[in-house]
Amino acid sequence: MNPEDYLPVPKGFATRAIHSGQNPDNWDSMCVVPPIVLSTTFKQYGPADFKKYEYGRSGNPSRDVLETCLASLEDAKHGVCFSSGLGAITGLLGMFQSGDHIITGDDIYGGSNRLFNQVGKKFGFEVSHVDGTDVNNVAAAIQSNTKLIWLETPTNPTMKVMDIKAISTIAKEKNIVLAVDNTFLTPYFQRPLELGADLTVYSLTKYMNGHSDVIMGAILTNNHKHHEKLRFLQNAMGIVPSPFDCSLVNRSLKTLAVRMRQHSKNGLIVAKFLETHPHVKKVLHPGLPSHPQHILFKTQTSGHSGMVTFYLKGELKDSKKFLSSLKVFTLAESLGGYESLAELPSVMTHASVPEEQRKILKIDDSLIRLSIGLEDVDDIIADLNQAFASI
Repeated sequence: MNPEDYLPVPKGFATRAIHSGQNPDNWDSMCVVPPIVLSTTFKQYGPADFKKYEYGRSGNPSRDVLETCLASLEDAKHGVCFSSGLGAITGLLGMFQSGDHIITGDDIYGGSNRLFNQVGKKFGFEVSHVDGTDVNNVAAAIQSNTKLIWLETPTNPTMKVMDIKAISTIAKEKNIVLAVDNTFLTPYFQRPLELGADLTVYSLTKYMNGHSDVIMGAILTNNHKHHEKLRFLQNAMGIVPSPFDCSLVNRSLKTLAVRMRQHSKNGLIVAKFLETHPHVKKVLHPGLPSHPQHILFKTQTSGHSGMVTFYLKGELKDSKKFLSSLKVFTLAESLGGYESLAELPSVMTHASVPEEQRKILKIDDSLIRLSIGLEDVDDIIADLNQAFASI
Protein backbone atom coordinates (compact mmCIF):
# COMPACT_ATOMS: atom_id res chain seq x y z
CA MET A 1 0.00 0.00 0.00
CA ASN A 2 1.38 3.38 -0.99
CA PRO A 3 0.09 5.91 1.59
CA GLU A 4 0.39 8.73 -0.95
CA ASP A 5 -2.40 7.14 -3.00
CA TYR A 6 -4.93 7.57 -0.20
CA LEU A 7 -6.37 10.43 1.80
CA PRO A 8 -4.06 11.49 4.62
CA VAL A 9 -4.74 10.16 8.10
CA PRO A 10 -6.14 13.02 10.23
CA LYS A 11 -3.46 14.97 12.05
CA GLY A 12 -3.55 14.52 15.80
CA PHE A 13 -5.76 11.41 15.64
CA ALA A 14 -3.75 9.41 18.17
CA THR A 15 -3.45 12.43 20.45
CA ARG A 16 -7.21 12.95 20.51
CA ALA A 17 -7.78 9.24 21.13
CA ILE A 18 -5.59 9.46 24.22
CA HIS A 19 -6.65 12.82 25.65
CA SER A 20 -10.10 13.97 24.42
CA GLY A 21 -12.62 14.23 27.25
CA GLN A 22 -10.28 12.95 29.94
CA ASN A 23 -8.16 15.72 31.36
CA PRO A 24 -7.16 14.64 34.90
CA ASP A 25 -8.34 18.05 36.08
CA ASN A 26 -11.89 16.83 35.46
CA TRP A 27 -11.75 14.65 38.60
CA ASP A 28 -11.00 15.60 42.18
CA SER A 29 -8.45 12.80 42.47
CA MET A 30 -6.56 14.05 39.38
CA CYS A 31 -6.31 10.43 38.21
CA VAL A 32 -4.81 9.98 34.74
CA VAL A 33 -7.11 7.06 33.87
CA PRO A 34 -10.77 8.18 34.02
CA PRO A 35 -12.63 6.58 36.95
CA ILE A 36 -15.32 3.96 36.39
CA VAL A 37 -18.57 5.19 37.91
CA LEU A 38 -20.78 2.16 38.53
CA SER A 39 -23.56 3.88 40.46
CA THR A 40 -27.02 3.35 39.02
CA THR A 41 -28.44 6.44 40.71
CA PHE A 42 -27.23 9.84 41.94
CA LYS A 43 -28.08 11.99 44.97
CA GLN A 44 -30.29 15.01 44.29
CA TYR A 45 -30.25 18.36 46.12
CA GLY A 46 -34.05 18.32 46.12
CA PRO A 47 -36.86 16.71 44.11
CA ALA A 48 -35.89 16.99 40.41
CA ASP A 49 -32.96 19.20 41.45
CA PHE A 50 -29.75 17.39 40.59
CA LYS A 51 -26.17 18.37 39.75
CA LYS A 52 -25.80 16.62 36.36
CA TYR A 53 -26.83 12.98 36.64
CA GLU A 54 -30.03 11.50 38.04
CA TYR A 55 -30.20 7.88 36.88
CA GLY A 56 -27.66 5.59 35.23
CA ARG A 57 -29.72 4.88 32.15
CA SER A 58 -30.17 8.60 31.48
CA GLY A 59 -26.50 9.47 31.88
CA ASN A 60 -23.23 8.27 33.37
CA PRO A 61 -19.80 9.92 33.74
CA SER A 62 -17.91 6.95 32.25
CA ARG A 63 -20.21 6.93 29.24
CA ASP A 64 -19.78 10.68 28.80
CA VAL A 65 -15.99 10.30 28.63
CA LEU A 66 -16.25 7.67 25.91
CA GLU A 67 -18.85 9.57 23.89
CA THR A 68 -16.72 12.71 23.97
CA CYS A 69 -13.61 10.83 22.85
CA LEU A 70 -15.43 8.99 20.08
CA ALA A 71 -16.89 12.21 18.68
CA SER A 72 -13.45 13.83 18.61
CA LEU A 73 -12.05 11.03 16.44
CA GLU A 74 -14.36 12.00 13.57
CA ASP A 75 -14.51 15.72 14.39
CA ALA A 76 -18.18 15.16 15.21
CA LYS A 77 -20.17 17.38 17.54
CA HIS A 78 -22.02 14.50 19.17
CA GLY A 79 -21.45 10.85 20.07
CA VAL A 80 -24.09 8.49 21.46
CA CYS A 81 -23.24 4.99 22.72
CA PHE A 82 -25.52 1.98 22.72
CA SER A 83 -25.47 -1.53 24.16
CA SER A 84 -24.38 -3.07 20.83
CA GLY A 85 -23.94 -2.26 17.16
CA LEU A 86 -27.42 -3.60 16.48
CA GLY A 87 -28.62 -1.57 19.47
CA ALA A 88 -27.31 1.51 17.68
CA ILE A 89 -29.28 0.58 14.54
CA THR A 90 -32.35 -0.05 16.71
CA GLY A 91 -31.98 3.47 18.09
CA LEU A 92 -31.57 4.76 14.54
CA LEU A 93 -34.82 3.06 13.45
CA GLY A 94 -36.53 4.73 16.40
CA MET A 95 -35.99 8.07 14.66
CA PHE A 96 -38.48 7.08 11.97
CA GLN A 97 -42.15 6.09 11.74
CA SER A 98 -44.24 3.22 10.50
CA GLY A 99 -44.71 3.58 6.75
CA ASP A 100 -41.29 5.14 6.15
CA HIS A 101 -39.13 3.66 3.41
CA ILE A 102 -35.51 2.64 3.93
CA ILE A 103 -32.92 1.99 1.23
CA THR A 104 -30.06 -0.33 2.17
CA GLY A 105 -27.27 -1.97 0.25
CA ASP A 106 -27.86 -5.44 -1.12
CA ASP A 107 -24.82 -6.74 0.76
CA ILE A 108 -24.92 -5.84 4.45
CA TYR A 109 -24.06 -7.59 7.69
CA GLY A 110 -26.45 -10.48 8.33
CA GLY A 111 -27.58 -9.07 11.67
CA SER A 112 -28.44 -5.73 10.05
CA ASN A 113 -30.32 -7.53 7.28
CA ARG A 114 -32.29 -9.50 9.88
CA LEU A 115 -33.11 -6.36 11.89
CA PHE A 116 -34.31 -4.40 8.87
CA ASN A 117 -36.34 -7.21 7.32
CA GLN A 118 -37.52 -9.47 10.11
CA VAL A 119 -38.07 -6.80 12.75
CA GLY A 120 -38.33 -3.46 10.96
CA LYS A 121 -40.94 -4.66 8.49
CA LYS A 122 -43.14 -5.87 11.38
CA PHE A 123 -43.20 -2.28 12.63
CA GLY A 124 -44.29 -1.01 9.23
CA PHE A 125 -40.98 -0.03 7.63
CA GLU A 126 -40.58 -0.61 3.92
CA VAL A 127 -37.09 -1.83 2.97
CA SER A 128 -35.41 -1.91 -0.44
CA HIS A 129 -32.04 -3.52 -1.09
CA VAL A 130 -30.00 -2.12 -3.97
CA ASP A 131 -26.50 -2.50 -5.37
CA GLY A 132 -25.10 0.82 -4.17
CA THR A 133 -21.91 0.52 -6.23
CA ASP A 134 -24.01 2.16 -8.97
CA VAL A 135 -25.27 5.49 -7.62
CA ASN A 136 -28.09 5.41 -10.16
CA ASN A 137 -29.55 2.36 -8.41
CA VAL A 138 -29.83 4.34 -5.19
CA ALA A 139 -31.47 7.29 -6.95
CA ALA A 140 -33.92 5.00 -8.77
CA ALA A 141 -34.98 3.33 -5.51
CA ILE A 142 -36.06 6.59 -3.84
CA GLN A 143 -39.79 6.88 -3.14
CA SER A 144 -41.90 9.72 -1.79
CA ASN A 145 -41.72 8.11 1.67
CA THR A 146 -37.96 7.35 1.65
CA LYS A 147 -36.49 8.66 4.89
CA LEU A 148 -33.22 6.75 5.34
CA ILE A 149 -30.37 5.47 3.18
CA TRP A 150 -28.22 2.91 5.01
CA LEU A 151 -24.78 2.14 3.61
CA GLU A 152 -21.98 -0.23 4.45
CA THR A 153 -18.76 0.54 2.64
CA PRO A 154 -16.84 -1.68 2.29
CA THR A 155 -19.64 -4.18 2.59
CA ASN A 156 -19.71 -7.28 4.72
CA PRO A 157 -18.61 -9.76 3.41
CA THR A 158 -18.13 -9.05 -0.33
CA MET A 159 -16.20 -5.78 0.11
CA LYS A 160 -18.24 -3.61 -2.25
CA VAL A 161 -17.39 0.09 -2.06
CA MET A 162 -19.98 2.90 -2.31
CA ASP A 163 -19.39 6.50 -3.34
CA ILE A 164 -20.37 8.25 -0.10
CA LYS A 165 -20.08 11.78 -1.51
CA ALA A 166 -22.23 11.04 -4.55
CA ILE A 167 -24.91 9.28 -2.52
CA SER A 168 -24.90 12.05 0.09
CA THR A 169 -25.59 14.59 -2.66
CA ILE A 170 -28.65 12.59 -3.75
CA ALA A 171 -29.81 12.22 -0.14
CA LYS A 172 -29.53 15.94 0.60
CA GLU A 173 -31.47 16.86 -2.54
CA LYS A 174 -34.36 14.69 -1.30
CA ASN A 175 -33.99 15.53 2.42
CA ILE A 176 -33.18 11.91 3.23
CA VAL A 177 -30.99 10.89 6.17
CA LEU A 178 -27.78 9.12 5.13
CA ALA A 179 -26.24 6.75 7.69
CA VAL A 180 -22.97 4.90 7.04
CA ASP A 181 -21.83 1.80 8.92
CA ASN A 182 -18.10 2.46 9.28
CA THR A 183 -17.28 -0.58 11.43
CA PHE A 184 -14.79 -2.12 8.99
CA LEU A 185 -12.60 0.98 8.67
CA THR A 186 -13.03 3.10 11.84
CA PRO A 187 -12.51 6.88 11.67
CA TYR A 188 -8.78 6.24 11.35
CA PHE A 189 -9.27 5.11 7.74
CA GLN A 190 -12.65 6.62 6.74
CA ARG A 191 -14.66 9.59 7.98
CA PRO A 192 -18.18 9.46 6.51
CA LEU A 193 -19.34 12.74 8.11
CA GLU A 194 -16.64 14.60 6.18
CA LEU A 195 -17.93 12.94 3.01
CA GLY A 196 -21.51 14.13 3.55
CA ALA A 197 -23.12 11.47 5.73
CA ASP A 198 -25.53 12.61 8.45
CA LEU A 199 -24.71 9.76 10.81
CA THR A 200 -21.78 7.39 11.22
CA VAL A 201 -22.63 4.11 12.94
CA TYR A 202 -20.20 1.71 14.60
CA SER A 203 -20.16 -1.68 16.17
CA LEU A 204 -17.56 -0.74 18.76
CA THR A 205 -17.31 -4.46 19.44
CA LYS A 206 -14.98 -4.74 16.46
CA TYR A 207 -11.89 -2.62 15.68
CA MET A 208 -12.74 0.33 17.90
CA ASN A 209 -12.50 -1.87 21.00
CA GLY A 210 -10.24 -4.37 19.31
CA HIS A 211 -9.81 -6.77 22.22
CA SER A 212 -12.82 -9.10 21.72
CA ASP A 213 -14.13 -8.43 25.23
CA VAL A 214 -16.90 -5.83 24.83
CA ILE A 215 -20.23 -5.65 22.97
CA MET A 216 -21.15 -2.03 22.21
CA GLY A 217 -22.24 0.38 19.46
CA ALA A 218 -22.20 4.10 18.75
CA ILE A 219 -23.58 6.78 16.45
CA LEU A 220 -21.72 10.01 15.66
CA THR A 221 -23.31 13.11 14.12
CA ASN A 222 -22.95 16.85 13.61
CA ASN A 223 -26.72 17.36 13.40
CA HIS A 224 -28.15 18.76 16.64
CA LYS A 225 -31.71 17.54 15.96
CA HIS A 226 -30.55 14.02 15.15
CA HIS A 227 -28.49 14.04 18.34
CA GLU A 228 -31.46 15.12 20.46
CA LYS A 229 -33.60 12.31 19.00
CA LEU A 230 -30.90 9.70 19.54
CA ARG A 231 -30.21 10.87 23.08
CA PHE A 232 -33.93 10.59 23.88
CA LEU A 233 -34.14 7.13 22.30
CA GLN A 234 -31.01 5.91 24.06
CA ASN A 235 -32.77 6.60 27.35
CA ALA A 236 -36.33 5.73 26.35
CA MET A 237 -35.39 2.40 24.78
CA GLY A 238 -32.90 1.57 27.50
CA ILE A 239 -30.24 0.44 25.01
CA VAL A 240 -27.29 1.71 27.04
CA PRO A 241 -23.85 0.18 27.66
CA SER A 242 -22.45 -0.49 31.11
CA PRO A 243 -19.95 1.96 32.66
CA PHE A 244 -17.38 -0.82 32.90
CA ASP A 245 -17.65 -1.59 29.17
CA CYS A 246 -17.40 2.12 28.36
CA SER A 247 -14.16 2.24 30.32
CA LEU A 248 -12.80 -0.75 28.40
CA VAL A 249 -13.55 0.80 25.01
CA ASN A 250 -12.07 4.11 26.16
CA ARG A 251 -8.92 2.17 27.09
CA SER A 252 -8.83 0.51 23.69
CA LEU A 253 -9.09 3.76 21.74
CA LYS A 254 -5.66 4.70 23.07
CA THR A 255 -4.06 2.12 20.78
CA LEU A 256 -6.51 2.38 17.87
CA ALA A 257 -4.09 4.22 15.56
CA VAL A 258 -1.21 1.77 16.02
CA ARG A 259 -3.52 -1.24 15.85
CA MET A 260 -5.16 -0.11 12.62
CA ARG A 261 -1.80 0.51 10.97
CA GLN A 262 -0.70 -3.04 11.78
CA HIS A 263 -4.04 -4.62 10.84
CA SER A 264 -3.80 -2.80 7.51
CA LYS A 265 -0.21 -3.87 6.88
CA ASN A 266 -0.85 -7.52 7.74
CA GLY A 267 -4.13 -7.59 5.81
CA LEU A 268 -2.61 -6.36 2.56
CA ILE A 269 0.30 -8.81 2.79
CA VAL A 270 -2.15 -11.67 3.30
CA ALA A 271 -4.38 -10.47 0.44
CA LYS A 272 -1.43 -10.38 -1.96
CA PHE A 273 -0.37 -13.83 -0.81
CA LEU A 274 -3.86 -15.23 -1.40
CA GLU A 275 -3.99 -13.76 -4.92
CA THR A 276 -1.04 -15.97 -5.89
CA HIS A 277 -2.22 -19.17 -4.22
CA PRO A 278 -3.40 -22.03 -6.49
CA HIS A 279 -6.25 -22.97 -4.10
CA VAL A 280 -7.80 -19.47 -4.34
CA LYS A 281 -10.24 -18.44 -7.07
CA LYS A 282 -10.56 -14.74 -6.20
CA VAL A 283 -9.58 -12.28 -3.47
CA LEU A 284 -11.78 -9.38 -2.35
CA HIS A 285 -9.76 -6.54 -0.78
CA PRO A 286 -10.34 -2.88 -1.81
CA GLY A 287 -6.64 -2.12 -1.39
CA LEU A 288 -5.78 -4.42 -4.31
CA PRO A 289 -5.77 -3.03 -7.88
CA SER A 290 -7.88 -6.06 -8.83
CA HIS A 291 -10.81 -4.73 -6.77
CA PRO A 292 -13.47 -3.17 -9.06
CA GLN A 293 -13.81 -0.04 -6.88
CA HIS A 294 -10.11 0.27 -5.99
CA ILE A 295 -9.73 3.80 -7.41
CA LEU A 296 -12.92 5.07 -5.74
CA PHE A 297 -11.81 3.49 -2.47
CA LYS A 298 -8.57 5.45 -2.47
CA THR A 299 -10.41 8.76 -2.98
CA GLN A 300 -12.46 8.44 0.23
CA THR A 301 -10.26 6.50 2.65
CA SER A 302 -6.83 6.58 4.23
CA GLY A 303 -6.37 2.81 3.83
CA HIS A 304 -8.02 -0.51 4.58
CA SER A 305 -8.27 -2.64 7.71
CA GLY A 306 -7.47 -6.32 8.19
CA MET A 307 -10.62 -7.62 6.51
CA VAL A 308 -9.96 -9.99 3.61
CA THR A 309 -12.49 -12.18 1.81
CA PHE A 310 -11.67 -14.86 -0.75
CA TYR A 311 -13.23 -17.67 -2.75
CA LEU A 312 -11.68 -21.09 -2.16
CA LYS A 313 -11.48 -23.52 -5.05
CA GLY A 314 -13.74 -26.33 -3.94
CA GLU A 315 -17.05 -27.11 -2.24
CA LEU A 316 -18.48 -26.87 1.27
CA LYS A 317 -16.47 -29.88 2.42
CA ASP A 318 -13.25 -28.19 1.29
CA SER A 319 -14.14 -24.96 3.08
CA LYS A 320 -14.89 -26.89 6.25
CA LYS A 321 -11.64 -28.82 5.99
CA PHE A 322 -9.64 -25.65 5.41
CA LEU A 323 -11.25 -23.79 8.32
CA SER A 324 -10.98 -26.71 10.74
CA SER A 325 -7.26 -27.08 9.92
CA LEU A 326 -6.31 -23.53 10.91
CA LYS A 327 -4.23 -23.21 14.08
CA VAL A 328 -3.20 -19.57 14.46
CA PHE A 329 -6.59 -18.42 13.19
CA THR A 330 -9.60 -19.10 15.36
CA LEU A 331 -12.78 -20.31 13.66
CA ALA A 332 -15.25 -17.83 15.12
CA GLU A 333 -17.66 -15.06 14.27
CA SER A 334 -16.88 -11.37 14.82
CA LEU A 335 -13.86 -9.42 13.61
CA GLY A 336 -11.48 -6.60 14.41
CA GLY A 337 -9.79 -8.08 17.47
CA TYR A 338 -6.07 -8.49 17.99
CA GLU A 339 -6.40 -12.19 17.12
CA SER A 340 -6.91 -13.54 13.60
CA LEU A 341 -10.35 -15.01 12.97
CA ALA A 342 -11.80 -16.99 10.07
CA GLU A 343 -15.39 -17.85 9.23
CA LEU A 344 -17.77 -19.12 6.56
CA PRO A 345 -20.43 -16.39 6.10
CA SER A 346 -22.92 -18.64 4.28
CA VAL A 347 -23.53 -20.72 7.40
CA MET A 348 -22.31 -18.33 10.11
CA THR A 349 -22.58 -14.51 10.10
CA HIS A 350 -24.86 -14.34 7.04
CA ALA A 351 -26.96 -17.47 7.54
CA SER A 352 -29.97 -15.24 8.28
CA VAL A 353 -29.73 -13.63 4.82
CA PRO A 354 -32.31 -15.31 2.55
CA GLU A 355 -30.76 -18.00 0.35
CA GLU A 356 -31.95 -16.30 -2.84
CA GLN A 357 -30.20 -13.09 -1.82
CA ARG A 358 -27.02 -14.97 -0.91
CA LYS A 359 -27.00 -16.51 -4.39
CA ILE A 360 -27.30 -13.09 -6.04
CA LEU A 361 -24.50 -11.73 -3.87
CA LYS A 362 -22.36 -14.85 -4.46
CA ILE A 363 -22.12 -15.55 -0.74
CA ASP A 364 -21.66 -19.24 -1.34
CA ASP A 365 -20.00 -22.08 0.53
CA SER A 366 -16.59 -21.27 -0.93
CA LEU A 367 -16.56 -17.66 0.32
CA ILE A 368 -14.31 -17.34 3.37
CA ARG A 369 -13.94 -14.16 5.45
CA LEU A 370 -10.75 -13.46 7.34
CA SER A 371 -10.13 -10.90 10.03
CA ILE A 372 -6.35 -10.52 10.01
CA GLY A 373 -5.02 -9.90 13.50
CA LEU A 374 -1.81 -8.57 14.98
CA GLU A 375 0.23 -11.76 15.04
CA ASP A 376 3.52 -11.94 13.12
CA VAL A 377 2.41 -11.97 9.50
CA ASP A 378 4.80 -14.82 8.64
CA ASP A 379 2.99 -17.00 11.17
CA ILE A 380 -0.38 -16.00 9.69
CA ILE A 381 0.71 -16.95 6.17
CA ALA A 382 2.29 -20.19 7.36
CA ASP A 383 -0.99 -21.13 9.01
CA LEU A 384 -2.94 -20.44 5.83
CA ASN A 385 -0.44 -22.48 3.85
CA GLN A 386 -0.73 -25.54 6.07
CA ALA A 387 -4.54 -25.28 6.03
CA PHE A 388 -4.54 -25.14 2.20
CA ALA A 389 -2.27 -28.20 2.18
CA SER A 390 -4.88 -30.15 4.17
CA ILE A 391 -7.48 -29.92 1.42
